[in-house]
Amino acid sequence: MGYFVEKEETLDRRGLAALQRSKLAAMLEEVLASNPFYRQKYRRIKFDARTDPLVRLPLTTREELQHDQANTPPYGTNLTYPGDRYVRLHQTSGTSMSASDGEATPLRWLDTRESWAWFLRCWETIYTAGGIVAEDRIFFPFSFGPFVGFWAGFEAAAARGHFVLPAGGMSSSARLDHLLVNRATVLNCTPTYALRLVEVAESQGIDLTDSSVRIVFVAGEPGGSIPATRERIASSWGARVLDHTGMTEIGSCSFECEEVEGGVHIIESEYIPEVLDPESGEPVADGERGELVLTNLGRWGSPLIRYRTGDQVCMTRERCRCGRWFSRLEGGILGRSDDMLVIRGNNVFPSTVEGLVREFPQIAEFAIEVERGSALAELVIKVELANRANAKDVCSRMTSRIRDRLHFSPKVEVVDSGTLPRFEMKARRVTARWSC
Repeated sequence: MGYFVEKEETLDRRGLAALQRSKLAAMLEEVLASNPFYRQKYRRIKFDARTDPLVRLPLTTREELQHDQANTPPYGTNLTYPGDRYVRLHQTSGTSMSASDGEATPLRWLDTRESWAWFLRCWETIYTAGGIVAEDRIFFPFSFGPFVGFWAGFEAAAARGHFVLPAGGMSSSARLDHLLVNRATVLNCTPTYALRLVEVAESQGIDLTDSSVRIVFVAGEPGGSIPATRERIASSWGARVLDHTGMTEIGSCSFECEEVEGGVHIIESEYIPEVLDPESGEPVADGERGELVLTNLGRWGSPLIRYRTGDQVCMTRERCRCGRWFSRLEGGILGRSDDMLVIRGNNVFPSTVEGLVREFPQIAEFAIEVERGSALAELVIKVELANRANAKDVCSRMTSRIRDRLHFSPKVEVVDSGTLPRFEMKARRVTARWSC
């Protein structure tokens, strides 16, 4: 099994805590000397980074950051160094799966050379843990715009000496041909786009299980840890699927090891994870569901300390078969607080709906509409079928399955092939409509 920094990745819980507090102390010394955002936030707090409980520091929220950037445009005050030290700009996608709003104000995020190098080191951990070897050829079918996407993954792969294949500005058909001709062995993309390439291949009579691809790294959506989505990608590509998670503002924070399939490890040598009750803010017990809160330890130019990610997780701290004591998120990201839907009195995450939809291999693509206008919202699932001959049976079985598992009956509508949008990066499958 592979370790990027073995002496850190094999530490026990006590050793990890000591490492984290040492890195936190060094970061806070630098940040509190010159970062206006955190100097103001912590102005009345005395805190010993090596010994004091982390809960003595207040949480940081996305709303705070958005307010800060609105008041001090365009980048806000969470900047530790003068402007000429910064070399990278990325911004969040500005989208939400929430059916109620669908849009969020993008955050702009700056990195110094040192902070960006730290981001790449996190990707080194991801690649090494996933079993990437020197001979691997890594394919990146994304747009290379301001959204961080797989930018760090691309640059980390190039720095490691891999043969890297950028595929921005190409059609899906051209990308697929590029991947096959150049015999890529690793694909980095969203779960949705991995399945989009499968759809394109099937339309051209191409069997992707015969391709050179042996690993599909997925991120940006929960699909990599949804069993039905994961299995469809794995079987269609004849490859292993490896999930990882991250955010533009927090960095790439987790990876999937080679020993246990499903779920991801937090890179605890570079992050301090907490799981809190989203209402009370109190820590939850190991294995209980709560909101993931993260502190990154190496992005000093624009750090985040006790950042509320909004991600719902179940975290355990037991030693893994891979030898690491890094905390593990069982099932990956289970949902996002701001994505939760309330359907006929039931709390439902879009990822849960996706897991049920993907159990039907006949469904090529789907979209979710939340129909409002009456006392109780209704869920409408639009589906494209690879074969419409059994459409009535598929709709009936899907309705029954969702009713049995989620305790409400959706409306399932079959639409013509090619009707629903396809996505290169994060899929936006949830919308709202108002009925009279």
